[in-house]
Amino acid sequence: MNIHAKHEMGELAAGGDPGTGAGVGTRSRSDNLDAGVSVSVSVSGSRGRRWLAALTEGAELVPGYCAAVQVADAMLAGQPARYIAVVPDPDNRFVRARSGEIGLVEGWQLARAVQTVMQADRAARVKRPIVAVIDVPSQAYGRTEEAYGIHQALAGAAGAYAEARLAGHPVIGLIVGSAMSGAFLAHGYQANRLIAFDDPEVMVHAMGKASAARITLRSVEALEALAASVPPMAYDIRNYASLGLLWRLLSPAAPDAPAGADVAMVRASLDDALADIAASGQCGLAGRLNGPHRAASRKVRELLRQQWKGEQES
Repeated sequence: MNIHAKHEMGELAAGGDPGTGAGVGTRSRSDNLDAGVSVSVSVSGSRGRRWLAALTEGAELVPGYCAAVQVADAMLAGQPARYIAVVPDPDNRFVRARSGEIGLVEGWQLARAVQTVMQADRAARVKRPIVAVIDVPSQAYGRTEEAYGIHQALAGAAGAYAEARLAGHPVIGLIVGSAMSGAFLAHGYQANRLIAFDDPEVMVHAMGKASAARITLRSVEALEALAASVPPMAYDIRNYASLGLLWRLLSPAAPDAPAGADVAMVRASLDDALADIAASGQCGLAGRLNGPHRAASRKVRELLRQQWKGEQES
């Protein structure tokens, strides 16, 4: 990436307009090559927004982030914690990132939200927990995003979460809605523990059903039939849980309207996850290989270890 491109990406991460220094609220004809795209946005329908507010008891949002990245500092199990969610922003100047997708700005600002906690706690004996509230339909697909390096923005976010986990920050991912594609990789997948709602609106996958059907030259119905016999292809959260990646499934009575007993249940589960991370003394993700459908993964890794050890000794 040349120096000019790096400068432009720095402006994007700060919420500015590349080449002009304009803020997020400023729009120009060159802001997005996909400006003709019409996107339907339901802000009030964002589970991520509602659960972030409920779990933080309406804590004031940390200033300095774009409207789509909500950051709040609140308590978890009696200690300060950082909560982060990505929510729809109908006024996002990047059209492809108006429905809760993680785009250029969102990726870099997620990284900043995590890295500021790491920097503040660098000398602390106990590192603050980070809770990623996850309801993300996808990364932002668009020519502008590709031109300015959506892959780098997503990698920046994923790398920040991984770095925080390895530095001793307990990272917990709470999947309350969709956790799709590169957006999930950037926001939450690197968590020490993943908790999800056992609800039809919750799904984890590399791409949506319609897209997967087109790519595999199948109908949606045929794809669903295939998923019934191949768990990694399935969209429902229970099949995903069988892969060993989830720490716990929760069944709130009203996942779209967090209140009362549901919020208490989720808080208790977050507390339990925090205690489990501390008790394990581990900051890696090896525990995800213990699922009933991960036998082949375990076998391949064991063979690779044996081969590597043999080559090192020879």
